[in-house]
Amino acid sequence: MIIHVLEHALTDTLKLIPFLFLTYCLMEYLEHKTQEQSKKLIKKAGKLGPFIGSVAGIFPQCGFSAAASSLYAGGVISVGTLIAIFLSTSDEMLPIFISESVQAGLIFKILGLKILLSTVTGIVIDILWKAGSRKRREREAHRHIHREHHEKDIHDLCEHEHCHCEEGSILKSAFLHTLQITVFIFIVTFVITFLVETVGEDTIASLTVSQPVLGVFLAGIIGLIPNCAASVITTQMYLSGLLGLGQMMAGSLAGTGVGLLVLFRTNKGIKENLGILGILYGSGIFWGILIEVLGITL
Repeated sequence: MIIHVLEHALTDTLKLIPFLFLTYCLMEYLEHKTQEQSKKLIKKAGKLGPFIGSVAGIFPQCGFSAAASSLYAGGVISVGTLIAIFLSTSDEMLPIFISESVQAGLIFKILGLKILLSTVTGIVIDILWKAGSRKRREREAHRHIHREHHEKDIHDLCEHEHCHCEEGSILKSAFLHTLQITVFIFIVTFVITFLVETVGEDTIASLTVSQPVLGVFLAGIIGLIPNCAASVITTQMYLSGLLGLGQMMAGSLAGTGVGLLVLFRTNKGIKENLGILGILYGSGIFWGILIEVLGITL
């Protein structure tokens, strides 16, 4: 059975490579051309920050969530904008959808839903955070605490992924990303295929249907994995029918790529960072459960 599973996983993975490579070539080109403009636009967004951040974050840009973490640590963007970018970050979901020939209508619906949920969450968080920050500023004033707000200098947005995208050409970066994601896809496909062959597709599907809320919590935990593996896992399981829309969205919303790692590195407030982590996970769980309870499908 192992040989059969390996052959199946290898076949399914190999046929995706050309589509992944072409997709990453396009995305690398767009990233090199637009990332600085996106960052400048977010800085000037003001109250529209959560919306603009969610739109900018929806496109896979290596290190964009990391850049957002640095901008927040420097006091340039609001916490609501940061959360909106984190929630909308799709990481490898879009390339996998394209390589798997998912219908364009479904892709746009999922991305549109992510933008909507991210924007609403970001606006609400900004309102609540500002109300709470007034009391913090008053306490800090009494203690004569003064915080400096300046933009951190980020030399390497892909440092935690070790892909060194900025050091090479677009083709080289696209090749490295394709190689990395191909390995992840092969591993995930192998595990999923093995589970299906061993346990049975009907049994696994019945578990996710009978325990949708538990599936949302588990998917949210997977989403917090601080690299592209999280989006690969949740997307592949969704396309395989092992996760429902609400479960997949919980994992996708909670996923930030390397954003959380950079936040904990650049932002000195550990309690604040843990609070953002909790908000991120809680938001993903909330929307995931709501989608499952309402029976929303796309």
